[in-house]
Amino acid sequence: MMVRVRLDLVSFVAGAVLAAGTLPAFAQDAEAGVERARQALAVYQEKPVFKAPAEPFDAKACAKGKRMLSIPNSSANPFLKGIIDRMKLVGKELGLDVVEWENQGQPSQWVQGFEYAIRDKFDIIDLISGIDPATVAPQVKAASDAGVKVMTSHFYDPSDKQSPLVSSSLTIGFNEIGKILGNWAIANTDGKANIILVVSNEVPPTAPLVRGIKSALADNCPDCKIAQEINVGVTEWATKIQPSVQSAVQADPDVNVVIPIYDSMSQFVVPALRLTGKTGSVKVATFNGTPFVLDFISQGVVDMDIGESLDWIAYATIDGHLRDACGLKSPSALNVPFYIFDKNNVADAGSPAKFDTGYGDAYVAGFRKLWGLGAE
Repeated sequence: MMVRVRLDLVSFVAGAVLAAGTLPAFAQDAEAGVERARQALAVYQEKPVFKAPAEPFDAKACAKGKRMLSIPNSSANPFLKGIIDRMKLVGKELGLDVVEWENQGQPSQWVQGFEYAIRDKFDIIDLISGIDPATVAPQVKAASDAGVKVMTSHFYDPSDKQSPLVSSSLTIGFNEIGKILGNWAIANTDGKANIILVVSNEVPPTAPLVRGIKSALADNCPDCKIAQEINVGVTEWATKIQPSVQSAVQADPDVNVVIPIYDSMSQFVVPALRLTGKTGSVKVATFNGTPFVLDFISQGVVDMDIGESLDWIAYATIDGHLRDACGLKSPSALNVPFYIFDKNNVADAGSPAKFDTGYGDAYVAGFRKLWGLGAE
């Protein structure tokens, strides 16, 4: 009888709370966290706006006769190849000869790139998104001693300690990207995110990005969790991501989000979810804005991709590196805005999706004015 009375009392109190329109403190805190996550995402759901990174300068006069060798961490990465292809076009108009050092992600090949740049008297070496200058420190010093300026782009987070060997660095907010991914997972699971992270710890930007995800979860959803963090080296994505994700999803039926932090990983995550029957029920959020992944959103097999305009990155990289090469102060960051693509706006990227489509083109007129060029 006493147990029955207590249960009735609990029911009465719960009913009174609901009738009064209030929630227990823990529930209010959880709802507030979800709302904070949604508000944090709002700025990335608006069309990007161009902001001049520095004072105007005569870019054409600066670029005349100069050559830049761009070394990606791997030419197999379509995101990086896309940026370099656009830098070639931007450079051509200015008189800057941009050359890609094609490689398969092997450090020995990066070393050969340095040797080529020194031998052929390039003015600039651009280490783009993934090559840590510390791994090629002797080559960086040799290039610098030979009069070649070595710079990084789309590599360091602003919080990173940057190598003193390089002439300048154009940073990108990897930590900021992580916070977007974390807040998206919170907002799109109503504060119940149980996440599998797919990372490549060998790539230095991974660390600040993952810190950003964990920071967002800690701030806005302490009850959300990372069920498993799967680390796969860049050269092993094609062989290890799919079976690893498949096993992780099968081992934990409560997983409801997979975050492959670089979106080219998604091509191996999507089949893993298909084979486990989890397509649609497990959400996929990622970063880079690569067209085939945006097409995955249209197909309903990926839910969100944080995009950056590759053309905008190309313009910003050329701008920063030329300033450095000509003795001007280079911006400390790329200043390229992030933009969330999901089912509501992915059609703006084209069908099939295209690089640079859906962001607007205000940056083109912005940089041309900054460089003293006429309208296109």
